[in-house]
Amino acid sequence: MNKKLLALAAFGIAVTGLLCSFNYGSKPIVPIIKSSRPKIVNIVNFIRLLEPRDPAITEDVLYQTVVKQVEIMKKYKLGGTFLLQYDALMDSRYQMLLKSLPRNSFEIGGWWEIPQPLVEKAGLKWRGRYPWDWRANIGFATGYTPHERELLTDVYMKDFKKIFGYYPKSVASWFIDAHTLNYMYQKYHIVASANCKDQYGTDGYTLWGGYWNQAYYPSKINSYMPAQHEANQVPVPIFRMLGSDPVRQYDNGLGTNRQGVVTLEPVYKFGGGDSTWVNWYFKQFVEGQDMEFAYTQAGQENSFTWDAMAKGFEIQMPLIAKLRNEHKIKVETLAESGAWFKAKYKVTPATSVTVNEDIPGSDRKTVWFNSRFYRVNLLWENGTLRFRDIHLFNEKLPSVYETKVATSNECTFFTLPVVDGYIWSKAQKLAGLRFMTAVDGKSVSLTGGNPSITNPAPGRLHISWPLTTTNGTLVMDMDERTLKIKIDGDIPGNWYLDLTTADGIKLPFTSINNNSINCKFEGMNYAVKAVKGRFTKPADGAVFRISPSGDSIVLNLSGNN
Repeated sequence: MNKKLLALAAFGIAVTGLLCSFNYGSKPIVPIIKSSRPKIVNIVNFIRLLEPRDPAITEDVLYQTVVKQVEIMKKYKLGGTFLLQYDALMDSRYQMLLKSLPRNSFEIGGWWEIPQPLVEKAGLKWRGRYPWDWRANIGFATGYTPHERELLTDVYMKDFKKIFGYYPKSVASWFIDAHTLNYMYQKYHIVASANCKDQYGTDGYTLWGGYWNQAYYPSKINSYMPAQHEANQVPVPIFRMLGSDPVRQYDNGLGTNRQGVVTLEPVYKFGGGDSTWVNWYFKQFVEGQDMEFAYTQAGQENSFTWDAMAKGFEIQMPLIAKLRNEHKIKVETLAESGAWFKAKYKVTPATSVTVNEDIPGSDRKTVWFNSRFYRVNLLWENGTLRFRDIHLFNEKLPSVYETKVATSNECTFFTLPVVDGYIWSKAQKLAGLRFMTAVDGKSVSLTGGNPSITNPAPGRLHISWPLTTTNGTLVMDMDERTLKIKIDGDIPGNWYLDLTTADGIKLPFTSINNNSINCKFEGMNYAVKAVKGRFTKPADGAVFRISPSGDSIVLNLSGNN
């Protein structure tokens, strides 16, 4: 596989599915809910007609890649979703191949990268270097005005319906702006979308701090930002792509020029192309606490070619089929998942992604908690615990791309940081909000054993961590707005959390008060409030300290919502 292509196209696709009945054309999708906590796997492959980054990857190589994907999915009786870029949509070979697939198990949808034929058919001028140019201001809707985005959508939808007889129910991309997404929903009634996993700078695209994995309803003015209220959301769930490694993807490549990729994408030797990793990933996927549903996306874009992805496909497809046959997961199309999500949730639910046991040789454990108001990540390592990440969500924060045309070949999407263990770190010093205690006048890390992570009530995540520093247990409860922490045991009031970061990092904090931390980021003011406990600025170099009142800390993480 061409190394340049691997560096430029560090993506793949992994989506999840539930049991639903699905009909094409004008008939609605009617979800059949058979499990309250499904483990959903979507197999999503998206299709480009050409690959200008590597002359060895011809149109025939790309087509044969899709043929092989179809063959192996049929071999294991696995349905899935194929998403067509416009130039591939208009190619007769792909039309014939995809029309031959059984409609009761395969979905055909749209991949929203913008090639030259689509632009010119919409009456616009092509500005790209090649007939498909992957730069953010050319190959994505963000490079066009809102009116031009509508013209591009109309051309695509008209030709898709002419070819297949119905409008696509799913349209996905590395990123789709909210204006385009809402237009597709209102005029063409799409039911599902997907965007890239969280990543920093990969291929020039940054999506950072969002609803981690799973799916969410986006704000009407910011497709990356989860909405807090039904009236302010685009009613199309966005599923997060690629099946990120919950332990390693977040800060992979820290201290280097670009973030690494550790995902379910079958092209990667460590990740989706490694049998040990794949089996570990699906074990945690099936067994980990998810609160509502678990979701992951398998599959790969054809640009990587079959030679590069074959090994990973041959590892993953029989395992997915086996888990399906054992009724441990549900395999469905992206549109089926979107219809189920919308039927079950009026607003974005609280969910979690849990790793109880890492790959051999590592003792790390992690849990990601998401709600429509915030996300947090906890990481256990070498007996210690820290918040690696806390970001708040606010539907009022607009994306610059909603009204303006992207002029750079890079695109960035952010939420509101409180703790950022990647951007605020350097290789020599990892940022985090650490659990500490005072022993003989010195600050030392709390240490403990294996945590227990449960979901005792709807919308609530409960964590119990037995301590070894002292005879006690650290207990955390999270709901969609609030984080509660206490220690049951011998040291009530003698513990605290310290935020430390690498030196020279620009931080969002404008003031640290007794009962609140005030912040400003991307022009928006927001705050974390202590319902119980207090904030201070210690003299030992920590950015801030959170100390308990009595035996507990209670934080309001709903921002200004």
